[in-house]
Amino acid sequence: MVNLLIDNIEVTVPEETTIIEAAESAGILIPRLCYLKEINEIGACRVCVVEIEGKDKLFTSCNNKVEDGMVIYTNSPKVRKHRKTTVEMILSQHDSNCVTCVRSGNCALQKVANELNIINIPYEKELERLPWNKEFPIIRDSSKCIRCMRCIQVCDKVQSMKVWDVVGTGSRTSVGITGNCKIEKADCALCGQCVTHCPVGALRERDDTEKVWDAIAAKDKVTIVQVAPAVRAAWGEELGLSHEEATMGKIVDALRRIGFDYVFDTVFSADLTIMEEGTEFVERFKNEKTKKMPMFTSCCPGWIRFVKSQYPHLVPQLSTAKSPQQMFGSVMKTYYAQKIGVKPENIYTVSIMPCIAKKGESKMELLYEEYEGHDVNLVLTTRELNRMIKTAHIDPCTLNNVECDELMKDGTGAGVIFGTTGGVMEAALRSAYYLITNRNPDPDAFRIVRGSRETKGWTSAEIDIGVITVKAAVVNGLGNARALIEALEKGEVKYDFVEVMAFQEVVSVVVDNRYMMEESYLQNVEIFSIILIITQRFASLMKIRM
Repeated sequence: MVNLLIDNIEVTVPEETTIIEAAESAGILIPRLCYLKEINEIGACRVCVVEIEGKDKLFTSCNNKVEDGMVIYTNSPKVRKHRKTTVEMILSQHDSNCVTCVRSGNCALQKVANELNIINIPYEKELERLPWNKEFPIIRDSSKCIRCMRCIQVCDKVQSMKVWDVVGTGSRTSVGITGNCKIEKADCALCGQCVTHCPVGALRERDDTEKVWDAIAAKDKVTIVQVAPAVRAAWGEELGLSHEEATMGKIVDALRRIGFDYVFDTVFSADLTIMEEGTEFVERFKNEKTKKMPMFTSCCPGWIRFVKSQYPHLVPQLSTAKSPQQMFGSVMKTYYAQKIGVKPENIYTVSIMPCIAKKGESKMELLYEEYEGHDVNLVLTTRELNRMIKTAHIDPCTLNNVECDELMKDGTGAGVIFGTTGGVMEAALRSAYYLITNRNPDPDAFRIVRGSRETKGWTSAEIDIGVITVKAAVVNGLGNARALIEALEKGEVKYDFVEVMAFQEVVSVVVDNRYMMEESYLQNVEIFSIILIITQRFASLMKIRM
């Protein structure tokens, strides 16, 4: 243990602890812009500098470790002056038009500048403006980039894709696409982690809200929207609602007020995916098609893009089942169109998803259908949903719990747990269990594959289904997926079924045991019969055509 003094507070921390971590352990928050623990500890922004007694120069606290007897000042006059000058210089190369920035009010640079009471910039503005394809799902505004390198590091160290890189030298150093190619030609999986970790508005998702407003206003269009299970766990935070207050019913109310004609929960189409995927796995397993390489899930478009660019020879190992989003679009423009007596070309389907890759998935050619272009016309992220709620001047406190529309408003626990790590695997195994044994498993039978991770980067388990044993694995993050694939190809591990998500999106989804027992779609005759009708009548529309 190391003993030191930080802002006159005695602190004791283990050896090898960084100054910034030691300060946090004492309740002292040091401002930072570029710091990401164990990912980006390079002191690029120099906002986190501190003064060490007996030293002339200032030290970055994110990548300098504590020493016994250190006396540190995190907010001395010398530190404040240096920090303010640094932020002023960063602002001189940053487009500070905050009122038109999607990160206004949620921007790390804006927060630091406000805390330092910066009300003018004494340096001449020098903004970098580079062209960008505004139709690509990820939008980069080079004039807002602060060269923190977060996007580079998270893409490299976590996702192993290396899409972003440093370009230029000296004062012209900037961030660009590796190999100076265009983003649409790069191996970007659209996982969105660069957007998530950008501290400013230099990276964002393409905003499609105006297109949705136009569709709602069009008198010849019937607008149908679906909401993914994971959205319900995140949408309320920005609007000031607690987790208990931010219910799915209030999302339905908000979407109805916005003007959508029909509102559905993606849970129903998740059940369709599970029925297809579970059935396909049983067939492949019985025919020993998983003997050499496992069947991989196909509901994550970021993972699909990754496989096609990095391991194209594994494409045949992907499940042929469409994702819940795409199955929803297919069903809406076939089965549901017939039920409500509307032509498919007059139906405009919108998805609200937690993932930018879903924007890319809705336009992928492998998902084209002959009858009406794309299954899903447009995809909005959770952030875009909140922008629409604000644009409609809806007070979140006035929202009520409203049910989804009839015919497909019911779903099961199988669909709900899609929103948590391992949920897809658990739901698929439950389906496989029923298809093999003709009975439902115990509620906790497959909980081992949901929401946990082993130190090697993925969770694995051997599951007994009747007289057979299935070796399953769940992996999150493309870097971990790459490690798992390499281990499979080297023969170091052996699995029959693998769930892959482009990034770990563990959300708090409370799944009551009744979801797996009383309301299982394998026991609920009404839901089960609808699913059977759809999967049998429109079987070809449930599949991906690679």
